[in-house]
Amino acid sequence: MQTTAVSQMSGILTIILITTGIVSWWSFQDSNRKEKLMLKPFAVVQRQEWYRILTHGFIHADTTHLFFNLFVLWQFGSAVESRLLMNTGNPALSLPGNYSFVMLYVGGLFIASVPALYKHSQNPGYSSLGASGAVSAVMMAYILYFPTSKLLLFFIVPMPAFVAGILFFAYESFMNKKGGSRIAHDAHLWGALFGAAFAFASDDTVPQALLQSIQSIF
Repeated sequence: MQTTAVSQMSGILTIILITTGIVSWWSFQDSNRKEKLMLKPFAVVQRQEWYRILTHGFIHADTTHLFFNLFVLWQFGSAVESRLLMNTGNPALSLPGNYSFVMLYVGGLFIASVPALYKHSQNPGYSSLGASGAVSAVMMAYILYFPTSKLLLFFIVPMPAFVAGILFFAYESFMNKKGGSRIAHDAHLWGALFGAAFAFASDDTVPQALLQSIQSIF
């Protein structure tokens, strides 16, 4: 029974990847389509267009933006989805149902929208788009589920995943404080924080594994 459930549910990541690719490509063909799906905090709060919190994660600025997010999601998502399906640990925070990849991804997307909704609800000219917040949540969950796995910084420098996680937070915090760019670094941070909280809540072995990973380098 467990094997059957895994084979039926392991396609969630694939569905998200394909859907995001199709919707993004569809929006590339018509700027009006993209406008209707973007996260516009003013429209969300003032006109109750709450659907934008979800739809903005399925569209991207251009093909480079799309490819990068899908590549990172593919890199980390499969292992995270498999981990959740196998239920390798007991949850630190119990839920009526199981922790799932959809919960992680959609939750990351929603939480990553909070800073923009708070800061720009009175600004009709502000808009954002892209799956980066949700992807950051998945990536951070991977880092905490597999803290000793090797990641390549700039595809060259190998390091343990937990070190890459520390560098991620340091960089995104610095860039968010610095400002002046068109990248929503606060969305990356909030998405990653949700991913971290999700990992700790879903598996009570995560804190000990992380501590052991940190101790191993000293």
